[in-house]
Amino acid sequence: MSVVIRLEDLSKRYRLGTINRRMLYEDVQRLWARLWGKEDPYSCIHGPRRAGADESPAGKEAEEIWALKNLSLEIRDGEVVGIVGRNGSGKSTLLKILSKITAPTEGRALIKGRVASLLEVGTGFHPELTGRENVYMNAAILGMTKAEIDRKFEEIVEFSGVQKFIDTPVKRYSSGMMVRLAFAVAAHIEPEILIIDEVLAVGDAAFQKKCLGKVSEVAREGRTVLFVSHQAAAVENLCRRGVVLDSGRVVFDGTQTEALGFYADSFGQFNGILRDRTDRKGTGDVHVVAIEMRNPDGTRINAVATGQDIDVFLYFENRTRQPWPDLKIYITVKNQYDIPLFTHGNLYTDDSFGAALPSCGAFACRLRKLPLPPGTYRLNYEIRTQGHGSRVLDQIDAAVDLHVEEGDFFGTGRLPRGREGVCLVDGDWRLLAGAVPEQVEQGPISA
Repeated sequence: MSVVIRLEDLSKRYRLGTINRRMLYEDVQRLWARLWGKEDPYSCIHGPRRAGADESPAGKEAEEIWALKNLSLEIRDGEVVGIVGRNGSGKSTLLKILSKITAPTEGRALIKGRVASLLEVGTGFHPELTGRENVYMNAAILGMTKAEIDRKFEEIVEFSGVQKFIDTPVKRYSSGMMVRLAFAVAAHIEPEILIIDEVLAVGDAAFQKKCLGKVSEVAREGRTVLFVSHQAAAVENLCRRGVVLDSGRVVFDGTQTEALGFYADSFGQFNGILRDRTDRKGTGDVHVVAIEMRNPDGTRINAVATGQDIDVFLYFENRTRQPWPDLKIYITVKNQYDIPLFTHGNLYTDDSFGAALPSCGAFACRLRKLPLPPGTYRLNYEIRTQGHGSRVLDQIDAAVDLHVEEGDFFGTGRLPRGREGVCLVDGDWRLLAGAVPEQVEQGPISA
């Protein structure tokens, strides 16, 4: 198989805190100011000065971040490659370079073949145009001729499932409807290379299955697919090769199963101290600094038994004096493939913390009869306000590992094997002699 994508020392740098309108007139003014040692007239916002950096004549230095750094990779014709990595690892930047949305700062990307990309919901759609008009416009942007669009239009609309709304402006579409129509266009362009980012998570389960079936069909036709997703099951089933990115570099390249295992193992470094974690989201007004697991008697534990009651403590700092009358706390437990197993939050239990949050403390959640088989899991948390103006205050994915050991969940000393499910459910069985479904007409039950 020939190489259709070759990346050679690919790097992409962004400058934080500066504004660049990318107009020739302004670029000339910037260059002139730099030559004469003057301040850039169009840099209105400056990031924090880097330690050890040379100070500019204006005494301000914009902070730089490398989204990709010296990334080299070859992808051959017909390969279906899953690209995985944490948020901020460079996945989306890489796909934008391959889609020619942005250019690399250093290195080069050589691409052989027609490329179709689906990177963000509604990319290339105009909100004032109807679905029909956007299909024609978006397909033309992706390289289809008018004759090709006419021939495939009905097939595209039927696949998307938005037939009733095809002549409605897309500004009235839900995000799910928009991504369905956008994917339908990209999937029917018949490209040599199909690039898909994590947009399929917007659709419902039925449409996701339909999309994955279409991608599988494209792969079986021998075309090249680059698939970025946090859905490990989709990567496992769809791809045959996996690439793991971290801090803009390729840290693993192998089979999809090996790549997912490597990615899962990379989370093991996290412990319960969160004060210095930089991969968090939110305003930071309420800031979780540590997480602990405890037995109901208050003993701190590093592992929990299946079926055991545990208390999860989220130690926080309240960095403002304003009241938080409707604070919602959620914890989500995921398996090693980043698949959510369950979520618990005070929204579901109607537990309130009051408006006057102290300057520091802990949110404590009791999980009764932990329904997980033995293994290592990831615990995520989110703190947000509810109602009008809802916003995230603090959130970390894979905040801590949750180690689960064998326990007597059913009271029988027996547990299902790992391949038989991801959660345990309490219940019991009994025999009802002579019972038949209510829908079935029956005569008297004989003894």
